[in-house]
Amino acid sequence: MKRAILTAIMALALYPFASAQMKVEVKIDTAPENGQVIPKEIYGQFAEHLGSCIYGGLWVGPESEIPNVDGYRCDVLQALKELKVPVMRWPGGCFADEYHWRDGIGPREDRPRMVNSNWGGTVEDNSFGTHEFLNLCEMIGCEPYISGNVGSGTVEELAKWVEYMTAADGPMARLRAENGRKEPWKVKFLGVGNESWGCGGNMVPEYYSHLYNRYQTYCRDYSGNRLYKVASGASDYDYNWTEVLMKNIGSRMHGVSLHYYTVKGWNGSKGSATEFNEEEYYNTLGKAVEVEPVIVKHIAIMDKYDPEKKVDLLLDEWGTWFDVEPGTNPGHLYQQNSMRDAMVAALSLNIFHKYTERLKMTNIAQIANVLQSMVLTRGDKMVLTPTYHVFRMYNVHQDALYLPSACDAEKFTDGNGRQCPYVDATASRNAEGAIHVTLTNVSLDEAATVTIDLAGNAKPRITGEILTAETIQAHNDFDRPDEVKPVEFKDFKVKDGKIVVKMPAKSIVGLYIL
Repeated sequence: MKRAILTAIMALALYPFASAQMKVEVKIDTAPENGQVIPKEIYGQFAEHLGSCIYGGLWVGPESEIPNVDGYRCDVLQALKELKVPVMRWPGGCFADEYHWRDGIGPREDRPRMVNSNWGGTVEDNSFGTHEFLNLCEMIGCEPYISGNVGSGTVEELAKWVEYMTAADGPMARLRAENGRKEPWKVKFLGVGNESWGCGGNMVPEYYSHLYNRYQTYCRDYSGNRLYKVASGASDYDYNWTEVLMKNIGSRMHGVSLHYYTVKGWNGSKGSATEFNEEEYYNTLGKAVEVEPVIVKHIAIMDKYDPEKKVDLLLDEWGTWFDVEPGTNPGHLYQQNSMRDAMVAALSLNIFHKYTERLKMTNIAQIANVLQSMVLTRGDKMVLTPTYHVFRMYNVHQDALYLPSACDAEKFTDGNGRQCPYVDATASRNAEGAIHVTLTNVSLDEAATVTIDLAGNAKPRITGEILTAETIQAHNDFDRPDEVKPVEFKDFKVKDGKIVVKMPAKSIVGLYIL
């Protein structure tokens, strides 16, 4: 009994309650000097040949009884269009460095099969290849981001893949035409390898940087297409990797990648996606916001070698990583998605907005049925996840002018000493002059009165929506697809030229202000 009481006291010390009714002031700079824009690519997606992300998630084949357009699921297509996906990374991930693009072209019945040794030993039939991916990007209006095979591929292989996709004439263009596509695609983003420090070859940065210089030399610009070449960058806290690449590659890359996952630990249990306690919840948020000092430190290294900011930082893998759902293949990373994931997404996007002077793209992992996904599918059913709803609520910030904000909210300290605000905010102004403010209250217990100072607009017209749920563990499943979804929000008023918002606990509020 004494031990239980002591444990409860320690928990209270780690997670102090916010004041009975949190009062928060948010000041928004509506006339920033630097004119920093939030690139739409901050809302990028990632689709890997992993579990049912591609097969069953995006693609069912034209012969499927599941409603489809040329093999692509109708329900998922519509969901992605509404999400306004700006860029999608493919085919991996670890799969990319074992993928040989020629296996995925030509008649589908003739394509060779392979074992996906990275992800569950699943047999890959290559029915979804270059044509299927690039056509999908055209259908939903997003930019393709191709991850090239450096780990097990050759310079010639990658060079000819670029030619196959983008050249208007020549042997690869003729091969593409034979396979049904006469006109070249526009492919801007090219990743030269993936996680070359790990599954992409277990390389040291000195070796990889020299290899990058060789590979990128032969990836040419064809027919007016301009490649944006991305070097395989660091995993979270490996600052030496970024240092070596900036020193050895420099301006020969347009961008360098960074990977950061909100994961409890790589050894043993990562915890359930839906069954977790208060301590685990706050620790997860603490790990999520730790991405900010990580980004800052990598940017500082880049600034040392590139003060003119010619090389961009791309966080092209990020998101939560929990244990797979019971009864599923451990190598398929099928993971549910709760209001906790929504909070992680919102806090992360708020951070990303601050650093877009250098951070030009992020790609959440992954788009369907894997890790922190946008949609979950089972047979002919699809559900939208809480993270999907956050991305849909936030897509108003794409290509909008970033409006810096100061939020004076109290902070909690998690079990690892990391601090995170109870209430956070981000804001932008679009081309029509409308201001969008997104507020997040991560407290499990306390509502918040948030006063927003827009410095000038005395009688704004406002509409709002809110994403919340009865519990932080709430999630959408196939028998309860609408357990978590946004609804109209009206609990605000204008007083003395300021907007006063009444936010419930564990909620995300989006305001449209004109």
